[in-house]
Formats: sequence, C-alpha cells, structure tokens
Amino acid sequence: MSREQVEIRATDWLERRSGPEWGPDDAHGLDLWLAESPEHEAAFWRLEHGEERLRRLPALKGALVGERPGSHNRRWMWPAAAALAACLVAVAVLPRLVAPPRVVSTEIGGRETVPLPDGSRVELNTSTKLRVSVSSDARSVWLDHGEAFFDVAHDAAHPFVVHAGPRTITVLGTKFSVRRDGDRVQVAVLEGRVRLDSTTGPRAQAMVTRGDVAMASAASILVAPNAPEKVSEALAWRTGRLKFLESPLKDVAAEFNRYNQTKLVITDAQAEETRIGGNFAADNVEDFAELLRNAYGFEVKKEGAVLKISSPS
Repeated sequence: MSREQVEIRATDWLERRSGPEWGPDDAHGLDLWLAESPEHEAAFWRLEHGEERLRRLPALKGALVGERPGSHNRRWMWPAAAALAACLVAVAVLPRLVAPPRVVSTEIGGRETVPLPDGSRVELNTSTKLRVSVSSDARSVWLDHGEAFFDVAHDAAHPFVVHAGPRTITVLGTKFSVRRDGDRVQVAVLEGRVRLDSTTGPRAQAMVTRGDVAMASAASILVAPNAPEKVSEALAWRTGRLKFLESPLKDVAAEFNRYNQTKLVITDAQAEETRIGGNFAADNVEDFAELLRNAYGFEVKKEGAVLKISSPS
C-alpha cells in the first residue's frame, strides 16, 4: 500500500471515529489496522494531531495579535509563530487529505453506473454503498456493502484498490466485480488480473485472473480457476438477470430477495435443497414463483409482501 493510500485510509478511520455510528467493533478494527504497520500509526498520528492544531488555531492567532513590541512576553513570539506556521501548513495540506470520499449508493432493485475522474467506471448493483476517493495521487474505493463491477483505467503508477471489509483487491487496469456480504467477499474477474489480500487476522493472498472466481471468508480464500460459467453467473445482474447453475432453491431465493421488496420464504428442507438452473429477470419474483408452481409443483402462498414456497403436500 502506497503512502497516499495509507493517508487516505487513516483519514477514513479518523472521519469514522468522529461519527455517530462509531462503536466497539469499529474501535477494534482501528486497533488492528494500527497494529499492522508503524506507517499506519504514523499516518493516523499526523492527521489526529494536525486536527488538534487546527482546533487551537484561533487561540494561537489571538495570542500573536495581542503581543506588544518590547513587552516581556516577546520571548514567546517565535514559539507561538512556529506553532501558528504549523497550523497554517495543516490548513493548506489537510483539506486534500481529510476531504471525505464521495458516497454513491443504490436502493433495493437499483443499478447505477458512475464514471470516475481517472477514466474508470463502476457499476453498482442492488442495495450497494460505495465510498470513492480517486485523484491524481491515489485511487481507492470502500465497498461498505453490496456488489459492484469495476472497469479500471490502466495506471501503473497508481494501483486501484477496493477495500471490502477485511479484504483489499488491488489492480492496475482490468474488469472485475466485487460482492461483499459482511466479511464474506466474492471476486469475479472478466479481464486482466487482481490481487486479493487480507487486512486483518491471518495473512492470506491470492492472484485472481481472467475467468476466475474467488470466495474469501474471514479465515481463507478459495479460488475457482478457469470458471467462465461462474463468472457469467456472477455478472448476470449487469443485464438485469439472475443466472443459476443447479443452485439450491434456498440460495436462489436469497438472490431474488436482494432485488425485490416481495420476499421468497422457503418453508421446508426438501424444497430448500431443490436444484434450480436457468436465467431469470431479477425484478420479477412473482413470475419466478409461478414457474416454481408450474414446473416443480411447489405450493405458493402469498401473504402480504411474502411468497411462501413449500413442497407439494
């Protein structure tokens, strides 16, 4: 991770710490990040103390303006001037470092394509939140939750880094998707190559190339190499579709529930394990339920915003 990327990450921690949602889990995450490297500690310390100097700036300025030439307090002029100079430097530098990342998000069932200043593009899937900080110095994105496809412009001097919970995905220029469900991260590579790293806990790293899909849990990374069918399945959402390759109905229902306000509920174990294959419209859960009734003989019962699916009685 470059110095600019470390500074941006430290800025993110400092901003989050001052927010209303900061909690014990966040504090633990910050402690782990600081413990990873002395560079992390130094960057966070610089920003934290720069912020404190900014808060003290009005008092220091008043002390300087209030001095009278020749007074016995003149010996404090140069230390105070030095402190003020440091604060003025902080005023000039910190806005570039502390400027909050741009936040982009989608609601359930939504999709959005966002162009980035470096020529890259990111497509957000349903119920997704991203924070983006892309400049001439560094390129970083934080995937808070959901799924996104990245078409990254090549820049050998400035790697593009996606932070997804305990994982980072680093690239120079490629096309890939990242899905985050808590600490579970999936990466599907359409073109090029990416590096998947852990940022907390046991160190793990994997190179994921074109046609590969990687699944990362809290403790491990599993790569399915040369799996274009799985990549196609993972990226079907970009055309508004859901594609399944003999998947259990419980997993299929969970996918449909990501895109629709009306939820599928599978009521028995036999139905849950029924294998489903096909290509379906992501936003038409009612048609899918009707297909389950007609093709598989399942019983379908609608109760408000819930479609209950059960095995034939």
